[in-house]
Amino acid sequence: MKTTDHLGRPLVAVTGMGVVTSLGRGKMDNWAALTSGKSGIHEITRFPTDHLATRISGMVDFLPESTLGPSRLTHALADSAAEEAVAQAGLPADDFGGPLFLAAPPVELDWKHRLDLYAGSKRGGDWRSLIEAAREARKNGLFDETQFSSIADQLADKFGTSGLPVTLSTACASGATAIQLGTEAIRRGECDRALAIGADGSATAEALIRFSLLSALTTQNDVPEKASKPFSKDRSGFVLAEGSGALVLESLESALARGAEVLAVMRGCGEKADDFHRTRSKPDGSPAIAAVRAALADAGMDTGEIEYINAHGTSTQENEKMEYLSLSTVFGEDIKSIPVSSNKSMIGHTLSAAGAIEAVFSILTMREGIIPPTINYETPDPAIELDVVPNESRKADVATVLSNSFGFGGQNTCLVMAREAG
Repeated sequence: MKTTDHLGRPLVAVTGMGVVTSLGRGKMDNWAALTSGKSGIHEITRFPTDHLATRISGMVDFLPESTLGPSRLTHALADSAAEEAVAQAGLPADDFGGPLFLAAPPVELDWKHRLDLYAGSKRGGDWRSLIEAAREARKNGLFDETQFSSIADQLADKFGTSGLPVTLSTACASGATAIQLGTEAIRRGECDRALAIGADGSATAEALIRFSLLSALTTQNDVPEKASKPFSKDRSGFVLAEGSGALVLESLESALARGAEVLAVMRGCGEKADDFHRTRSKPDGSPAIAAVRAALADAGMDTGEIEYINAHGTSTQENEKMEYLSLSTVFGEDIKSIPVSSNKSMIGHTLSAAGAIEAVFSILTMREGIIPPTINYETPDPAIELDVVPNESRKADVATVLSNSFGFGGQNTCLVMAREAG
């Protein structure tokens, strides 16, 4: 079997996967729910929502850490997905032997911790007293739990990854970027394997307020499972969610040498920045178009070889116009015959984790021969002519997938995956 690609680089295999979303913990529970069109979006019970415009979310409420703040939950989500992925890969649980790339939200002190610091100050909250309280809190481990890099440090210690763990945040493209970094490290010959994780447990009240101020969230609270409706004409914004996806990436040569099962092959990665606006996409879609084309070129494939597209599909008006523009520009009329679905209709938008979760689902699509649906597709948008696999999953022999991640701030990353190395 050939173990290098069209540019002579090592082919990169996926030998382990793990996932956690509001649909459940692990690949089996998630896949069963996803392919049956089940929604994990529900009313928020973690904190009061009386004065919030959006009162629903795809939160992960079944982990013990779900009420301990975004850093603790993000760590727990990443840890759970990584455990599943490393176990499937058949690697030692504490001696991974390759680098870690973690996509995580820009974690900060939440209001509970900020108020605790204020309460701990001895002189009414003046700045000197607050500094003293912060120093005392540091001794007690507060900042170890809330610093941006501490999650990766803890994961690196547990799984025995090598080198300095990398924590990255490229908004909604973060999970895909982590996979890209791992793939490129293997291609450069820097390592035989890498652990790529996307995790996000930051669905806080503050996050809901911030996204509401951007008019990005849906306010259709009455029937939560119906609120996320990608590509529908009446789509009204995304649903904030939590989750994690993890992939063990390995050179195909290394995977074959140790007899590992090859789940899929990473064929191409493409990225392109959009400098138009902090949250809006460039109206002509040129950065997204360039990212799709870059992924195909990196894979050495043409548009006719893509058999399914896992859409970014956030359920916002502007994003889906831009995604359709990019796909119709790159694929032309052929885009009408390629299945394009969005699992965000069922799990919501998991932000930093989305690209990694969707990579796992893309690989399961190829392996299981089932395309997950876009649920809640009841009012087609005549301006978006796509086969969105409406409402019900579809059996299909899928050998190649394009997975799109288009993030706030103009960070666009696209991945091309194949069922086999061929």
